[in-house]
Amino acid sequence: MQLNPWALASVVLVMVVTFYLGRRSSRFATSTQDFLVARRTVRSRRNAAAISGEYISAASFLGVAGLVLKEGADALWYPIGFTAGYLALMLFVAAPLRRSGAYTLPDFMEARLGSASLRTLSTWFVVFIGVLYMLPQLQGAGIALTAIMPAPAWVGSVAVTVVIAVNVMAGGMRAITIVQAFQYWLKLFALAVPTFVLCVVFFGSGGAGSAGTLGQQAPPAFADATSIAIETGVTLRVAEPTEVSIRDTGEDGGGTRVVWVPGTEYEVDAGTSLDFPAGAATPVVQGGALDNASWLQPSQEPSDLLSTYSLIFALFLGTMGLPHVLVRFYTNPDGKAARRTTVQVLLLLGLFYLFPVMIGALSRLYVPQLLVTGNTDAAVLMVPSAMVQGLLGQILVAVTAAGAFAAFLSTSSGLLVSVAGVIATDLLSGKVRDFQVATIVVAAVPAMLAVTLPVEDLSLSVGMSFALAASTFCPLLVLGIWWRRLTWLGAMVGMCVGGGLVLTAVVVNAVSVRTGGWAPWFVQQPALFTVPAAFLATMLVSLGAPRRIPDDVNAVMLRLHAPDPLGFMRDRAVDRFGKVGEKAKTGKGRHRK
Repeated sequence: MQLNPWALASVVLVMVVTFYLGRRSSRFATSTQDFLVARRTVRSRRNAAAISGEYISAASFLGVAGLVLKEGADALWYPIGFTAGYLALMLFVAAPLRRSGAYTLPDFMEARLGSASLRTLSTWFVVFIGVLYMLPQLQGAGIALTAIMPAPAWVGSVAVTVVIAVNVMAGGMRAITIVQAFQYWLKLFALAVPTFVLCVVFFGSGGAGSAGTLGQQAPPAFADATSIAIETGVTLRVAEPTEVSIRDTGEDGGGTRVVWVPGTEYEVDAGTSLDFPAGAATPVVQGGALDNASWLQPSQEPSDLLSTYSLIFALFLGTMGLPHVLVRFYTNPDGKAARRTTVQVLLLLGLFYLFPVMIGALSRLYVPQLLVTGNTDAAVLMVPSAMVQGLLGQILVAVTAAGAFAAFLSTSSGLLVSVAGVIATDLLSGKVRDFQVATIVVAAVPAMLAVTLPVEDLSLSVGMSFALAASTFCPLLVLGIWWRRLTWLGAMVGMCVGGGLVLTAVVVNAVSVRTGGWAPWFVQQPALFTVPAAFLATMLVSLGAPRRIPDDVNAVMLRLHAPDPLGFMRDRAVDRFGKVGEKAKTGKGRHRK
């Protein structure tokens, strides 16, 4: 990859602005209240932008377009599920969660069910989900960096880790709120502007790309003779007989000329170069749509349909179990503001997800070589230069690269704050210094994993995080807020059942991928079974132990559901962290609407 100086400059600029905004806001952060919940003074408009900013992760900014490029209509459920999850969050969780007065998700569990053991178990699940979600963000940073300059992928992962760790250590939630709000609008701009320009180019060229049109049933074809270097081993299929020359990367000469035929899978090792003549049909990695006809239509295979239903289930319910999303609702002044924030998030996310889908469709027309390498997550960064030559193309790549790095920084910051806050308050004494120490430790673990583990499809790995969140915290939140017969024993059993099943699926799927892909669909998308199992286990155990219902359940339920003006809402741990209301009135730097 040749150096794109415009893209490199935009990435550096995003990091500098992020650091500046974080540093500027951190001047007002002096107490644990500031670091954990930004004094609970963030109003709905800014909080909605901040939530949208941290929610639009690498999976959304890069992965959705890549999945649309590879899978077509089946991938449209990802943006729908990502957005619709906030509807469930608004209906069932947002306002009661804020009224609980908790600081973290484990804090809410203890407030509702009065169990220190449940709080500890929740803490470890928050840590695991946070680290699992941060991993694809940091790996995405590596992918983006290698797409704009000749540098190893680990440089991007390490750079993002350093910037977010410094910001979070300096001001915690107080510092990153304004950063994340800014980064939402930056990401929207970074996808909307290139999409409009590329659509003008597309329609100006007559509605056909270099690889053909989407209206034709045949697969995309290479417009010119194309040479593709395979950096990671892949399994390829073809829809029609395809001539190809195979040689080692860097080897001169024509290599071994063969003809690939439909119905056969071809293993291609890393370090191999494939040379295709002009007009050759594009091979597709395993799991991708072979031709445009199948790309445009949802799959009719029963296993694919069930897998799609399971994915929708995970995305719809997993949103309400994501620790870095929930922690932002603790920063609202009251329950009404939390619900209003969720409505605005729905609008902001619905607007954003229009653009990755359009970029994915354009990518199939102009960068079909990504279907061969399997590196479809780079589609957002490569399609602008493929459609627009010269300086304008480089600037469009620079804009998308800036948005991509804003996605990595924003989501990773939110995850880091939520996990560090849980560790600082539940495993340490809860002081500011404890939060800063926890930040360093939490940042280091996913960074090391991102450098050492292979890169999978970003949206697929994030989808497994959603399944884990939906199978652990979703049942506890829904039942804890709306079912007074829930007990701490039932909650622990349900969390262990749901989380254990998902983690088993993760391990089995990893083994399957490396030994021939023999695992059935419910191992790759387990939520359709694991979420009901978690709900069922939680309810059965709770009904079997009615004497373990907390004595103060009526008072807690009244606090969760009573309207804000009645004044039942109380902050927990006032003796430990101080009283938020007084500091909000007298402190500097109060967040505005």
